[in-house]
Amino acid sequence: MASTLISNPMTTTDRSRESSKRRKKKKALTTTTTEPQQNPNLWKSEAQQQVYSSRLLTALRQVRLGSPPSAPRRGRAVREAADRVLAVTAKGRTRWSRAILTNRLKVKFLKGKRQRVRVTGNSRLEKKPKVSVLRLKAKNLPAVQRKVKVLGRLVPGCRKEALPVILEEATDYIAALEMQVKAMSALVELAELLSGAGSSSGSAESQQR
Repeated sequence: MASTLISNPMTTTDRSRESSKRRKKKKALTTTTTEPQQNPNLWKSEAQQQVYSSRLLTALRQVRLGSPPSAPRRGRAVREAADRVLAVTAKGRTRWSRAILTNRLKVKFLKGKRQRVRVTGNSRLEKKPKVSVLRLKAKNLPAVQRKVKVLGRLVPGCRKEALPVILEEATDYIAALEMQVKAMSALVELAELLSGAGSSSGSAESQQR
């Protein structure tokens, strides 16, 4: 009797551990199944393009009001605004959209940190360029692995991901970029039409006078 009484608590603890492990596995499975799947066809819809175009217009107005007068900086600000709006339109469903948004926050943090730190003349020392070990290892890799690494660098947030994840993110990212190009080209055509109409009306008024 004493032996059975002693062995029973051990079995119950083992059962409780097994049940907790099963619950954790079930939770992991439900999270993976309930995670929103990427749909590249979503970017081809006209509704999605209209949503992106309206958000891009507001972002470009803000860039026009607060951007510096130099052309290269303004072009960079426009490109960053277009990418940021694209990531916001994706609603954080993909790794590349989350990477763009987090990179934006990191840039803001680093800018604030640089403004606080005062750089003296002695602190600016010339440093020799270091050859990274990763680049040397990448040369010895097979061609397929090298292409996978290049693709992972091109897609934001996919540098250290596996090939299936990179391919899934790349298909969605390419579809989003195609929609971005269509929306921006449509905005350029609209701006050209408005500028042409304004110039023609101005010339007509001058002729009447």
